[in-house]
Amino acid sequence: MDYGTVISRSFEYTKDALVGKWMQWVILAVLSLVQGLTLSLIPLLSGYTVRILSGKTPAPEIDDWVRLFVDGWKLNIISLVYMLPAIIVFLIFGGLGAIGMLASEAAGGDPAAAGAAALSLIGGALIAVVVALIMSLIALFAILRFAHTDSLGEAFNFSAIFSHIGSLGWGTWIIAVIVLIVIAAVYGFVVGLLGAIPFIGFIIALFLNAAFAIFYARYLAQAYEEAPAPA
Repeated sequence: MDYGTVISRSFEYTKDALVGKWMQWVILAVLSLVQGLTLSLIPLLSGYTVRILSGKTPAPEIDDWVRLFVDGWKLNIISLVYMLPAIIVFLIFGGLGAIGMLASEAAGGDPAAAGAAALSLIGGALIAVVVALIMSLIALFAILRFAHTDSLGEAFNFSAIFSHIGSLGWGTWIIAVIVLIVIAAVYGFVVGLLGAIPFIGFIIALFLNAAFAIFYARYLAQAYEEAPAPA
């Protein structure tokens, strides 16, 4: 995969979607605000990115609000389901750690028991992070398959998902995600600086968030389409 080309094309796609289409950009900025304020309970911006993740070119119009809401919630559900293993791991180790803490207190503050409980909590958190990272790599591909097939069930078609990642190459996919994370980190730093500008910083950040949502969705769609999807 030519990552530089994918980045360049994603940037051009974003520019074509927004520059000169100011009302669409304003609407997306408002959707970004609404989704943030509602903690993704009204995931209209996510619903719009699903259309871009599906590979639509050029960038689609903002319409069919019910569909945007439904697709946004489907994305939420997929993300939550794929994060369940990490949550369960953390709860198990966290629960053991909490029980250990209580046992330590009951034993009069036994340092050995308290240390073991603390290690359980820390170890559980670390394992949960590793599991979350692995599941995130799969979840992103699952979301892309859902967007391309317009089927929630296909997000859990593990044989097709693993086959597709295998065709693309696990190394290629992991690097693609790492590149996107680096871009997101740089973007976050810049937006953080701009957001600190009094009065207008927050507004600038909203508009840039909308633009970045389009960029990352198009980037992932191109990565997904580098290899043919299995039926």
